[in-house]
Amino acid sequence: MNSPHWRRYFFLLCLCLFFSDFSAAAADSISAAPQMQSTATALPAINTGDNAWLLASSALVLMMTAPGLILFYGGLVRTKNVLSTMMHSLILMALVSVIWMVFGYSLAFSEGNVFFGNPLTHLFLKGVGAAPNPAYAPTIPAETFMLFQMMFAIITPALISGAVAERVKFSAYVGFMLLWLPLIYLPLCHMVWGQGGLFNWALGGKIPVLDFAGGTVVHISSGVSALVFAAMLGKRAGFPREPMVPHNVVLSLIGTGLLWVGWFGFNAGSALNAGSLATSAFAATHFSAAAAALSWAGLEWKLKGKPSVLGAAAGMVAGLATITPASGFVSIPAAFCIGLVAGMVCYFAVSKLKAICGYDDSLDVFGVHGVGSIIGMLMLGFFANAEVNPALANTFKANGVLVSLAGSSHQFINQCIGVAFTAVFAGVGTFIILKIVDKVIGLRVDQEEESVGLDLSQHGESAYNE
Repeated sequence: MNSPHWRRYFFLLCLCLFFSDFSAAAADSISAAPQMQSTATALPAINTGDNAWLLASSALVLMMTAPGLILFYGGLVRTKNVLSTMMHSLILMALVSVIWMVFGYSLAFSEGNVFFGNPLTHLFLKGVGAAPNPAYAPTIPAETFMLFQMMFAIITPALISGAVAERVKFSAYVGFMLLWLPLIYLPLCHMVWGQGGLFNWALGGKIPVLDFAGGTVVHISSGVSALVFAAMLGKRAGFPREPMVPHNVVLSLIGTGLLWVGWFGFNAGSALNAGSLATSAFAATHFSAAAAALSWAGLEWKLKGKPSVLGAAAGMVAGLATITPASGFVSIPAAFCIGLVAGMVCYFAVSKLKAICGYDDSLDVFGVHGVGSIIGMLMLGFFANAEVNPALANTFKANGVLVSLAGSSHQFINQCIGVAFTAVFAGVGTFIILKIVDKVIGLRVDQEEESVGLDLSQHGESAYNE
């Protein structure tokens, strides 16, 4: 507790809360949205099947972080950095949960202005209980919806850690996340899924952007932020001259399998009920992952002469990330096509683009998650199908007149706008946050600490005792 880092954490937390309070004032002065309906209004009864499915989905999404992402990332780094890499995901399970409880959920899902909800509306989850919130999910308790969304808030910043593994200060990583979550993730969540009204297609947003389970909010935001973080942090010592091979591919493969299974909760759970749409999203998720694994491995086999196990695993994850925004809007054949394209494009992003641009994205977060979801968002503009999701047929109308047809070039333009806005918002915001953290804490460990390894230098432990 005598470490100066604690004072720095306190400073960053105060800064985070300042921005949250500022957004509350802005919400009060700018928002023209109508107030929520009176609680006296009759609400639909809780559907126990829907509630059971959403609780199970919440657990599946949490499993994607631990042990899924922890094992996937942990196996890909060198022996001296295993625990530090795993700790990056582990600590966010606690840190993000506390932020979410205090003001995070309110900032994302209460009424407010275009960018932020009011952090005081559900402060410490006030008013989030057994009654459903009909604005989001009318057949499950609001508390269940809150838990489900919290798991997304945990894994999204955890994805970023893969780009900066093996050289970032743990204190800098924590400080960055204390600011990134409320200033980048939560505003995007509010705009795309909440009542911000800018991109929320279900609420007739000003620019209705289709994003079923997190192409913009989760994968593009984390992928672009990871790219900026990696570039500002600099390359690992010896990269790319020295080989930096994964220390345990088996761990990564176990993590891949857990991610695939957990992704069904991620995508199919986003239907917010246990009906046919959940089944459709489940199927789309599976066949996209299968297609991407085959296309990545096949392309690698053709170009390098041998298909690698890690290549197939990376293809699976790329297919999952790519189908995420489209999973509740496209047919199975469309999902399969999206997966095929994902495997090929992400392969070139990882094997060629990184080398051409010269950045050191340690575990290819941008190449897989960022590029993959950009592809998924754009292809969704053409493949969205009202027969898969009937809500599309009623949403893109004004006074009964069709204004934006899903599956048309018009919707493709909307998707482009959503992708571009997310990339710029996350990229510029991440740059500013990192400048602040670098000034207060410093981003990177010194040369000696990096040489010894972050397990010992940052945590005083070793993953393997000889």
